[in-house]
Amino acid sequence: MQPILAVAAMGGTIAMTAPAPGAAAQPRLDAVDLVRGVPELADLAAVLATSVCTKPSASVEVGDVLEALTWGRTQVDDGASGVVVTHGTDTLEETAYLLDLLWDRPEPLVVTGAMRQTDLTGTDAPANLLAAARVALTPEARERGVLVVLNDEIHLAARVTKESSTALDTFASPGFGPVGRVQERHARFTSPPAARPAPLPPPEAGPVDVALVEAPLADDGRVVRALLTAGFRALVIDGSGLGHVSAATSQVLATAVGDGVVVVVASRTSRGGTGRATYGYIGSEAQLIEAGVLMAGELSGRKARLLLHVLLHAGYAGVDLVAALEERSRV
Repeated sequence: MQPILAVAAMGGTIAMTAPAPGAAAQPRLDAVDLVRGVPELADLAAVLATSVCTKPSASVEVGDVLEALTWGRTQVDDGASGVVVTHGTDTLEETAYLLDLLWDRPEPLVVTGAMRQTDLTGTDAPANLLAAARVALTPEARERGVLVVLNDEIHLAARVTKESSTALDTFASPGFGPVGRVQERHARFTSPPAARPAPLPPPEAGPVDVALVEAPLADDGRVVRALLTAGFRALVIDGSGLGHVSAATSQVLATAVGDGVVVVVASRTSRGGTGRATYGYIGSEAQLIEAGVLMAGELSGRKARLLLHVLLHAGYAGVDLVAALEERSRV
């Protein structure tokens, strides 16, 4: 008997074609279209397909991700060996990470997409979908949480990022590398599954309540003050280096923490993450920690935003919030 593979489509370039010759691409294909475009899938599994949404990934909402999560859980509970979610690459790393925080099944959930629309010569869409299916169906992919598969590379959702706006090899895990590859029609992993934090309860299907802002050169803190005035009670700051902000912004953040706002500082660099005690000047990681600011560790600001959103919706606060952030910041 063939295994069962569940495929959920969420739009993106993998689902895009041009409405007329020479026109700009738009999301037009649903899950059935995508599966039909890869006939080799029928040799691997009995495929169950659904379309969660047909959006460019910048417009994907938390509710869409939760719908894919719920559908994937149901299919696994009904006997599917694995789940593939197709998605636009622009925000793929964020959706994959949000799913990873919530995925509570041993079966693999694999997110994939494409860098070239489906009706272009040399499109990577069919190859990426087929590779993702191979990973989702392999027993060695179990207990690894959510995986991202493109360009025949397998990445952990917590580590992967999009490095190029155009290249086929755009997805990478800086400082870590992929955890496996699809080679000669088989998924090959470099190491056994690592221990994962316990899955978190899903948040409500609404807007993300956490603001994300970068701390650039000559920042005077006005953007952070504007966010606080707008009502945000949780902030993630993409700081420089080991998690640094300007002296002016550090004062705004310290005041915000004193008023009960949760502030997390990440590093806008792609490798190394935040520190704790290397620098001690005003605006440094040590000074910010002393003021009650939390550090994102190895997590990017984009992923720290989603993690903080999920934790706050789950009721984490105080020392429990600190511990949960620290546990998941060591990706």
